[in-house]
Amino acid sequence: MNDANVLNELIEVGKAFRLEGEFDSFTLITHGNINTTYRVVYKKPDKSYIFQKVNTYVFHEPKLIMQNIDLVTEHIRKKNPNNKCLHFHHTSDGSNFLFTEEGKFWRVSNDFDSLTYQGSSDPAVLRQAGRAFGEFQLSLSDFDASLLHDTIPNFHNTKKRLEGFFANVEKDEYGRVAEVKDEIDFIRAHRETASHLTELFESGKIPARVTHNDTKINNVLFNKETGEPLAVIDLDTVMPGLASHDFGDAVRFAANTAAEDEKDLSKVSLDLDLYRGFAEGFISAAAPILTDAELETMALGALTIAIELGMRFLDDYITGDKYFTTHYEGHNLVRARCQLTLAADMEKKMDQMNAIVHETAAKVR
Repeated sequence: MNDANVLNELIEVGKAFRLEGEFDSFTLITHGNINTTYRVVYKKPDKSYIFQKVNTYVFHEPKLIMQNIDLVTEHIRKKNPNNKCLHFHHTSDGSNFLFTEEGKFWRVSNDFDSLTYQGSSDPAVLRQAGRAFGEFQLSLSDFDASLLHDTIPNFHNTKKRLEGFFANVEKDEYGRVAEVKDEIDFIRAHRETASHLTELFESGKIPARVTHNDTKINNVLFNKETGEPLAVIDLDTVMPGLASHDFGDAVRFAANTAAEDEKDLSKVSLDLDLYRGFAEGFISAAAPILTDAELETMALGALTIAIELGMRFLDDYITGDKYFTTHYEGHNLVRARCQLTLAADMEKKMDQMNAIVHETAAKVR
């Protein structure tokens, strides 16, 4: 689509969402691999918005996703009336989305003058990111998670994912199992550990909460001047889940000393300073609402997610690389080995990881 067509389409979308002022300009935002996103500027009054065309091939139930987002963002706004919060605009019929006759699915949110990080080696930045996700948990602690649609069933049901993985190992459809025996043996040896959180939830020992499920540092907007968090964004995977999974996924991503697909496994480990930074932010914010049982599972959440993701990468590799986008032969195997190496290092540091959580919680409870 050329710029003129994009311009006309964005103007019509803005009208549908009843935006005030005169359309001025737009810029395509290039980071992000799923949806098509534009920053759109209006004048008189001068204001910018984020227009996003949702990829309905990836998100099969976008209306359910937007219902979840509406419930969550409006709840947070009501509890924080004096703060600038993420808000999605509504059409004249009260919807926070627009489904056009051409089959395109649009949404419009407010824009923040903010700073984002793709990653950071500064514990202070990780502390603020942890605070953002901890405050997200705190703000939604009185929200009934059962009201949300489970848009990706069994997303972090590690026990069920493991069952599917070992079934695929038995099939060995692509003849790749023999070359990954060590990785399979590692996962098999840690099957009980990786299933423990699911079993605790199923037995009612830890509660379901509203979880973000994509707690990467680049999903936090920061104040450019103070460095404090402004808002948590990218709420497409918000649904019922476990707080320890959100904590664990953030740690897995942010406190790894190497990239997610690092080939040199000697570079892969858990940076305890970065872990401490995130844990101090998250636990300090969320501790008032977290149960003792949840605090006991925070560090386990990091180990669980590292094993689960390593297993998912390996599962994709032995079933023909059909799910994750790969950039070279064996990419998923490299990813799997990286995550499983990280998991092994976490296991060695589990006592220290737990101690950091408990020390932090003791200061604020």
